[in-house]
Amino acid sequence: MTDNKRPTPDELRNTQDATFTTGEGKAPELGVKNASTEGSTYRPDWVPEEAKKDDTYACHVMKGVKEMHDGLLSSSAHLAPAVRPVQRRKKLTVADYVRGIEQGDRVILSRAITLVESNNKDHFKLAQQVLQAVLPRTGKALRIGITGVPGAGKSTFIEAFGNMLIEAGYKVAVLAVDPTSQVTKGSILGDKTRMETLTKHPEAYIRPSPAGGTLGGVARKSRETMLLCEAAGYDIILVETVGVGQSEVTVRSMVDFFMLIVLTGAGDELQGIKKGVMELADAIVVNKADGDNLKRALIARSDYDRMLHYIRPATEKWKTQAYTCSAVTKDGLDELWDVIQEFTEQGKENGVFLKRRQEQSLRWVRDMIDEHLHNLFFNNVVIQGRMGEVEAAVLDGEMSESQAVEELIGVFDKSLQ
Repeated sequence: MTDNKRPTPDELRNTQDATFTTGEGKAPELGVKNASTEGSTYRPDWVPEEAKKDDTYACHVMKGVKEMHDGLLSSSAHLAPAVRPVQRRKKLTVADYVRGIEQGDRVILSRAITLVESNNKDHFKLAQQVLQAVLPRTGKALRIGITGVPGAGKSTFIEAFGNMLIEAGYKVAVLAVDPTSQVTKGSILGDKTRMETLTKHPEAYIRPSPAGGTLGGVARKSRETMLLCEAAGYDIILVETVGVGQSEVTVRSMVDFFMLIVLTGAGDELQGIKKGVMELADAIVVNKADGDNLKRALIARSDYDRMLHYIRPATEKWKTQAYTCSAVTKDGLDELWDVIQEFTEQGKENGVFLKRRQEQSLRWVRDMIDEHLHNLFFNNVVIQGRMGEVEAAVLDGEMSESQAVEELIGVFDKSLQ
C-alpha cells in the first residue's frame, strides 16, 4: 500500500494484522497489539502522516462478524427493522353486534354504544339496525335518574348504591353523562375513576359519555345507550346527569324513578322551592349523613319534607319525601332501595308506571323528529351558502331576527322542491 493512500473499506475489512505499519510496509516497534482488545480489534494500515512518528494515534478497528449468531439467519435481511403489520379490529356485522350484546359481551356492547354516539352517517344506520334487532330484549330494566349539585357526592353514592344492588343479585349499568366544554368541546370523562370498586365488578358496567351540545347531555344517544344496556341483560340502569338545571327535564323523560341528591345547608326553604328540580324528583336524598354532619342532615331532611308540602308530586299517586343516607357508612341505602321498590310495585299496580313508559316513548319519537329536522336544515347546502349573508344582515341591522328566520325557511322550502 502506498503512502497516504486511504484504503478502501474492503481492504480494511480483509486486513488481519493487528499491528500499525509504516509506508515501507515494516512494522515499527511501537506497533504492538492492544492486550485489552486482543483478538477482537486491530490497528488500521493507514494513519495520518503526523501519527507515524509516535504511538498517540489510538484507533482500533473492530473485526467484522463472519458468522451469524443468536439464531440469526445468514441473510442480511435481518438487519432491516422489523415492521409489525397493523392489526385492524374486525368489522362487525349487525348479527355480530346482536349476538355479542345478547351474550353480555362488554367489549361488543361498548363498540355498539360507540356506534350510537358516532355522528358518522354509516355508523348511524348500522346502530339503528342493531337497535331494531335487540328491541324485543329491552324495556325490562328499572331506570333510575340521579342528579344533584356538584360536590353532593353523586358518584360516591352511585358506587355504594350500585355495590349494594349487585350484592342483592342485580346487574347494574351506570351511564355517567359528563359535561362538555363549550370552549374546547372536550369532556374529562372522569366519573369512572371515582367508582373504583364498582368498575372492577363483573356484574357492573360503567359508561361515561360526553354531553355534547344537547341540553343536559342526555338526548337520543343516551336513550339508545340505555336500550343497549337493557338488551345486554342489565337489570338496573343508573343515569347520572350533568347537574342541576334545565337538563333534568330531559332526564325525567327517560327514567322511571328520579332522585335528587342534596347537601346540608342548601339555603332557605324558598330558595329550595325556586330550584324547580324538586318538582321533578320522586325522592330527595340528603347525602353525607354521617359523623358530625348527621345532626345537620336530619335537620335538612325535615326542612325538605316541609318544602315538599307546597310542591305537586312528580309522579301521580306518589308522595315525594326526603331521606338521609351515607355513601361512606352505607346507612340509609337499604331504606332507599325499599322506597324505590315500593314506588315500582305501586306504579305497576295503578298503571302509572306503564303510562309513563308509553308517554316517554312518544316523546322520544317527537324529540328524534326535532333532531332530524334540525340536522336536515343546517346540513342543507343551500342553507349553508345563504346563512352567512343572512347573519351578516342581522348583525348590520339590515334585517330583523324574524325576517332572517323567514328568509332562511323560505330558502329551505325551495331547496326541497
